[in-house]
Amino acid sequence: MKQLVLTILIISSTVLVTAQQQHRGLTNSYYVSNRSPLRPSSFIRLPVNSFKPKGWLLHFLKLQRDGLTGHLGEISAWLTKTDNAWLAKDGQGKWGWEELPYWLKGYAHLGYLLQDQQMINESNFWINAVLNNQRPDGDFGPVVLRNGKRDLWTNMPMLWCLQSYYEYSNDARVLTFMSKYFKWELALPDDQFLEDYWENSRGGDNLYSVYWLYNRTGEPWLLELATKIDRNTANWRQKDNLPNWHNVNIVQCYREPATYYMQSNNPADLEATYNVFKLVRELYGQVPGGLFGADENARKGYDDPRQAVETCGMVEQMTSDQLLLQFTGDAMWADNCEDVAFNTFPAAFMPDYRSLRYLTAPNMIVSDSMNHAPGIANEGPFLMMNPFSSRCCQHNHSAGWAYYAANSWMATPDNGLAAQLYIAGDVTAKVGDGTNLTLTTETHYPFEEAIAITVKTPKAVSFPLYLRIPAWCTNAAISINGKPAAVKTTPGTYVSLSRNWKNGDKIVLTLPMQLQLRTWVKNKNSVSINYGPLTFSLLIKEDYKKQDSKATALYDSRWQEHADVTAWPSYEIFAASPWNYGLQLNADNLNKSFTIKKRPWPKDDNPFTNATAPIQLIASGKTIPGWTVDQYGLCGVLPQSPVTGTGPLQQLTLVPMGGARLRISAFPVLKRL
Repeated sequence: MKQLVLTILIISSTVLVTAQQQHRGLTNSYYVSNRSPLRPSSFIRLPVNSFKPKGWLLHFLKLQRDGLTGHLGEISAWLTKTDNAWLAKDGQGKWGWEELPYWLKGYAHLGYLLQDQQMINESNFWINAVLNNQRPDGDFGPVVLRNGKRDLWTNMPMLWCLQSYYEYSNDARVLTFMSKYFKWELALPDDQFLEDYWENSRGGDNLYSVYWLYNRTGEPWLLELATKIDRNTANWRQKDNLPNWHNVNIVQCYREPATYYMQSNNPADLEATYNVFKLVRELYGQVPGGLFGADENARKGYDDPRQAVETCGMVEQMTSDQLLLQFTGDAMWADNCEDVAFNTFPAAFMPDYRSLRYLTAPNMIVSDSMNHAPGIANEGPFLMMNPFSSRCCQHNHSAGWAYYAANSWMATPDNGLAAQLYIAGDVTAKVGDGTNLTLTTETHYPFEEAIAITVKTPKAVSFPLYLRIPAWCTNAAISINGKPAAVKTTPGTYVSLSRNWKNGDKIVLTLPMQLQLRTWVKNKNSVSINYGPLTFSLLIKEDYKKQDSKATALYDSRWQEHADVTAWPSYEIFAASPWNYGLQLNADNLNKSFTIKKRPWPKDDNPFTNATAPIQLIASGKTIPGWTVDQYGLCGVLPQSPVTGTGPLQQLTLVPMGGARLRISAFPVLKRL
C-alpha cells in the first residue's frame, strides 16, 4: 500500500455551491430550515428527541448520567441553588457565569436522549427560572460587568439551552423570550456591544441563535441584528493571523464567517472559515486526532504532538463540525468530527466518566498533578483526572457525546434523511409525503465495517436516503435487501438512494477498512497509523494512583460545601512500561509492517479502553535512548526521522488512540537497513 501523506484540502466555495444546487429551491416540508433570504440549508437538524441511541454510545451517555455530568448539580458550587445569579431576577448572586449553561447544554440533551424524566425535570427547573426571570428591558441572566460594560458571553450558551428545550417541548415562551432579548441587543450601541474578550471572540454563537429564531418567526429586524453581531465580533477573516490563539476560541469561533455567509452570500466569508481550519493545522496541527497543540494558547515553537488541547476544545470542535456540515453540505466536516470523537475525546475521561482532565495530547506519557509549565501553557495540575477541576471543561464536557448523537442523522431539503455519523440507534422522522417512519441502525462502527439500516414504516413511501462515504474509504459497497446497489461510492461524498421504501427493507453499507500511514513532514517526519477512521497508539501500561480531589484541584475550582470529596477521587496516571520506540516500516506495503488483530466485542459495550479494544495492531520497533522525559516532566520533543534505534527489534502492540489515556500516537521512524 502506498504511503498516504497528510494533505488538508480547502474546498472552494464553487464546489460547495454545486453541492447545494442539488437542493436549490427545495425546502423541507416538516423541519425548520433556512428562511429566505438566508441561503438554503444543505442539511437540517432534527429535533433532539428524534434519535434513540444504542450500542457503545448509549453506554457512554448512561455513564455520563450516572457519573460526573449527572451529579455536577450536587458537586459544583456554580450549580448551587443558593445565591445563584441565574435564579435571581436582578441577575445578582455569588455564583453565576458560563458554568451553568455549559453544563445544562449537555445535561438537558442527555435527559432528552435517554428519556430520563428526572433529568428533564431538573433541566426544566433551570429553564423555567431563566424564562421567568427575564427583565422588563429584555435582558436576562447574571449581570456581569467588564470595564463597566455588560458581558453577554454567558447568555450565548444559555440561548442554545433554550433552543434545544423548544425543539423538545414546543414551549412558545422561548420564541417570545428570545425576540425580546434580541430587541434589547439591537438597541445597544456598538461601543457597548460584544466588547469583552470572550464575547467578542464568540459572537458567532449569538449569531447562530439569531438565525435560529429568524427561521421560526421571520422577523426581518433579526437580520439587521445579525449584521450588527458580525460587525462587532472579532475578525476571524484574516488570511495569515487570528484575533487570538486560545484553543477553545479557535475551534468555537472560526465558524462565525461561514455562519454569516448564509446571509451575506459572499464566498469570501465561507472561505475564511476554511482558511482558519487550514492555517491552525498547518502551524500547530501536524498531529493525529483531528485537533492541534494549544494547551491554552497556541505558541510559536510549541507544535510537537506532546502539546495538548482542552477537553472544551474537543467539544467545541465537534460542535463546529456538526454546524458546518449543515451550512455547507461538505462531508469533510463529518470526517473531522469522527476523527476527534474516536481518537481524542474518549481519552479525556476516566473510563467510568466520573472525572476528566483539562488537557490531553497525542503523545502523552504522564497524567499527573505536576506543574509542567512552560512545557505546556498553564501552571498547575492540568494533566490529571480530577472531577473537581477546570471550571470550563468540568461543565462543558457534557455536550460532547449528546450533540454527537443528536446530529448523527439530519433531514434534507428534498424531504429525505441523511446518515452523517454512523452509530447504532433508531431515528424517527417524517419523510416523503409526510410518513413518519423509523430507521434502525445496527453497527459496531468504527470498530467494524458493516452498517445495517432497517426501514420500519407503516406504508410504502418514496424518499431519498443519503449515506455518507468517509474520505478514508476507497471501496465502499451498498446492498439493498441482499442485492448490490449499482451506485458510485466516491470517498468524501454522499450516495443518494431514492426509491419507494417498504417496511422491512434493509440497507447494508460496508466500509472496508485499510491500513493507512500519515506522515507529518512538518513534525520531524513522524508518522501515525490508521485503520479506517481509527488512529492507533502505542500500548503503554497505565499505573493509576488515586488522589484526594480537593488537594489536587485547580486554584479556581469551587465545589459545594457538603460535597463528598471521597466519593469523587482524582487519579494520576503514570507509564509503567517503556514508551520511547521508533517504528520499523515498509511504507510501500503496510501489511508487512502491521498485523491486524481482531478481538471479541467488549461485554460492557465500552470499546475505548486498552483492555477492551476490539482491534489491536502488532508492529515492531526499537528503543530510542535519546528520546526521554524532558526538563518539564513531559514526553520529549520528537527526534527527527529517520532515526537510529538500539537493541533488537521488539514486538509492539498498538491500540486505538481514543482508549489510551497514555499514548504515543505520532512515532519516529527507524532508518531502513
